[in-house]
Amino acid sequence: MRWPAVKSGGLGVVAMTYVAVDYLRILSPTWHERLQPVLWSLLALVAVTRVPFYRHWSAEFRAAISFLASMIFMLSALLFEACTVRFVTVVLGLNWHNGRPPLPDTGQWLLLALNEKLPEAVVEILRAHIIGLHHYLMLFIMLAFSVLFESVKAPGLGLGARYMFTMAVGRLLRAITFASTILPSARPWCASSRYSIPGHPHRWAQKYYVPYASDANAIRQVIERDIAYVDTVNYTADYRPDWGSMSFLIDFLRPNTSEGSSWYSLLKKAGGGCNDLVYSGHMFVAVLTAMAWTVLF
Repeated sequence: MRWPAVKSGGLGVVAMTYVAVDYLRILSPTWHERLQPVLWSLLALVAVTRVPFYRHWSAEFRAAISFLASMIFMLSALLFEACTVRFVTVVLGLNWHNGRPPLPDTGQWLLLALNEKLPEAVVEILRAHIIGLHHYLMLFIMLAFSVLFESVKAPGLGLGARYMFTMAVGRLLRAITFASTILPSARPWCASSRYSIPGHPHRWAQKYYVPYASDANAIRQVIERDIAYVDTVNYTADYRPDWGSMSFLIDFLRPNTSEGSSWYSLLKKAGGGCNDLVYSGHMFVAVLTAMAWTVLF
């Protein structure tokens, strides 16, 4: 049984329909509430009706191991990234981030300049919240399920494994850029709005950074001696909850009394980042999904 409409571009029509229906949440929330469940139901029904005619189940089962391994790898990379993006914010404290001038955002300057040069209709289209992160994730799910209609080469789990492996590598590279340096954000309000963290520096920063940060000669001596020679004793004590075997994360996450009851719940809030100066996670997901569509079609 063939699905020529899907093969010749029907999947793209479905994707555009999904984005259009989702955009109704802004134009007409009432119609969005009515149409989105209908669209989801139709997509699920069409996929289920195609399952009995799928001929590549053996290939899917063979790809299941690599799919699960890639998923574990990606989750581990996300965990490492969550720890890293929180650490680079909390290690110097909220006062440091609020007291530093923001870095220049040349991309924002370019967009502001375009606002003055382009026609107003074009500016409004560029400002419209048409494509968001969840759209890209949904498009990838559609791409994976399109294997059922033979518009993408089987196995679908193999496609998912390659996608998640690439995503994990990108997340690790992003985390390395966080861990390599600490710079103020291009968005000065980000740290205070995203995290509830101590205002003072971490005891590591109090010993190895703060005494030298404002004195170029002191920094030079640290480099030459390769030793922290300033004696600092009166550290401000941090809150240290009992996290059992995960207590080693306390020094990296610096919880406070309002959020330190569970390391897992704190990490769930640690996504994103204020100092993503190379590329953002949202941009990586968008580019990777767009590349998958481009390569497979």
